[in-house]
Amino acid sequence: MLDTLLPILIFAALALAVIGAWRRIRLWRQGRPSPVPFLQGLAAMPRRYLVDLHHVVARDKVMSNTHVATAGGFVAAVVLMILVHGLGLGASESLGPMLGGLLLAASALMFVGSLFVAKRRRNPPARLSKGPWMRLPKSLMAFSVSVFLITLPTVGVLPEAFLQGAGGWILALALAAVLAWGLGEMVFGMTWGGPMKHAFAGALHLAFHRRPERFSSKSGGEGRSTGLKALNLDDPGAKLGVETPSDFTWNQLLGFDACVQCGRCEAVCPAFAAGQPLNPKKLIQDMVVGLAGGSDADYAGSPYPGKPVGEHHGSPHGPIVLSPKGHEGKALVDAETLWSCTTCRACVEECPMMIEHVDAIVDMRRFLTLEHGNTPNKGAEVLDNLIATDNPGGFDPSSRLHWAADLNLPLMAERGEAEVLLWLGDGAFDMRNQRTLRALVKVLRAADVDFAVLGNEERDSGDVARRLGDEATFQSLAKRNIATLAKYRFQRIVTCDPHSFHVLGNEYGELGGSYRVNHHSTYIAELYEAGYLHFAPWKGGRVTYHDPCYLGRYNGEYDAPRNVLKALGIEVAEMARSGYRSRCCGGGGGAPITDIPGKQRIPDMRMNDVKETGAELVAVGCPQCTAMLEGVVDAGAEVRDIAELVADALVANALTDNPVVEPVDATRRPTGKTAEEVT
Repeated sequence: MLDTLLPILIFAALALAVIGAWRRIRLWRQGRPSPVPFLQGLAAMPRRYLVDLHHVVARDKVMSNTHVATAGGFVAAVVLMILVHGLGLGASESLGPMLGGLLLAASALMFVGSLFVAKRRRNPPARLSKGPWMRLPKSLMAFSVSVFLITLPTVGVLPEAFLQGAGGWILALALAAVLAWGLGEMVFGMTWGGPMKHAFAGALHLAFHRRPERFSSKSGGEGRSTGLKALNLDDPGAKLGVETPSDFTWNQLLGFDACVQCGRCEAVCPAFAAGQPLNPKKLIQDMVVGLAGGSDADYAGSPYPGKPVGEHHGSPHGPIVLSPKGHEGKALVDAETLWSCTTCRACVEECPMMIEHVDAIVDMRRFLTLEHGNTPNKGAEVLDNLIATDNPGGFDPSSRLHWAADLNLPLMAERGEAEVLLWLGDGAFDMRNQRTLRALVKVLRAADVDFAVLGNEERDSGDVARRLGDEATFQSLAKRNIATLAKYRFQRIVTCDPHSFHVLGNEYGELGGSYRVNHHSTYIAELYEAGYLHFAPWKGGRVTYHDPCYLGRYNGEYDAPRNVLKALGIEVAEMARSGYRSRCCGGGGGAPITDIPGKQRIPDMRMNDVKETGAELVAVGCPQCTAMLEGVVDAGAEVRDIAELVADALVANALTDNPVVEPVDATRRPTGKTAEEVT
């Protein structure tokens, strides 16, 4: 009986899965065109899945091994089940026992994995979505156990007569029913919807990812792509930003559909932790609701703080956010949800499906800002200042160098070329950051670096305009900066602002400006390794280090600041959340400007992290981080930029007492090589 039922069940499930796949693909294709290398993407998908994706999943060793067992066992079991029971190869005397044995092993492996899934779901973390996901362990067990039992006669463990007679028929029907349940969830449900939907959408998402450069040919996580994509502002008919779900590219919609609702993004989101109305997991699920049409009533995870579930609805061609003068009711997302994001990329860094949350948020902000001018709180004022004065504070552009009147800084306009172009950033207008800049100038001069500044020719890098969605102002600033930089010759740009560092190095290239850019901590580390700087031993107290988001997660620079602190004789007391899991200070993405209220402030949470280390001083490498952390009341720890610590520790380089260090030669200045290469 099973010999007749099994092929019918298997191929019926596969046929329904194909129909569901076509239906799903049609939903994704509602998005805007996005050319992808089709065959190359499919060919690269296995490596991206096994290496890049598992590089992220492996951060949780237990769940990584569980995923290998369940997903690997399932894929192998499905293929072998089709061969053994669907195509009848199990009856072959030569192939049957071998294929049947492999199928038993695959289904047993899947069952072991399902036990760990069941254990996880007995008391799931708050970040995990519940609802349909709670039945997943049962579905995994139903599939693996039924496949295992019906395969036993194939390898001779049970006689064929075992499933004959009245009792055998009843057992066969029961096994067929359980298998139908498992096939329904694991195969049919993979394309029609349910907990396993992420497997089908996720595989194709990896193949046709919007940022294929994220994937490395060497090992997972080495690829890095963090610069925002430029809008084509020259197309008069193009919509500026994303108004409806169908305005996303089709592979962005595919990426949203790949969400596994694990909640890793939710667990690391600073806005969510602060009680602001943002949960990156729900935001992605809201985009899935808009993709298919409907409401968020069936969402089974943590809501946006302070926002009840079930009040929002949308459709592929309906607005994601209603304008203030829009019709009554609520669309998919409230505007304040989008403006709560600090663009720290913690969600993107933790996502095992490699979904680009920040891209989506900025795309939607662009529509609100460019098409409607709806930038909250001080956003409109800052953007107006950037347009009128080339800086967000609205300061007189000619006052950019007033803080350095006594430093006699060399100007590019007078010199024409220099080894290093020192990019001041808009911290030049801030009294606190002027101390950092003065310290950095002292360090550069101590190392006899050939540097110059643009002075009043420098404009805002455009970072804050771009994150607030004003792509037009960003491109205007960027193109004028690029034109200015084209007039001069220099080997590299050095800046103490990670935001300027990121924009100049990763986002100007698309507009025609490609430069070698260093954060000041990276350059100071190179100068020290090459013997151009000497420090007195550290005699202060306990020190911790805060990783800026735009230096760390955006650009992968974690070692250089720590190397500088180590050179100073400081042993860093690491915070629980450091490195790629560093907690944002709350200063990025225009968040201090939009100022969406929550239950607590993000910088307050970060200073609590500092307190847990017992540190008396927190070293930073970003003017925004300095401002946010120093603004915490009763912080309990001093905030100092790395440049300030280095400047305070400088000692004269007595060349006669150190014959190993040769006199400074500009032609032998550090070139970005590793310490081993330099020495």
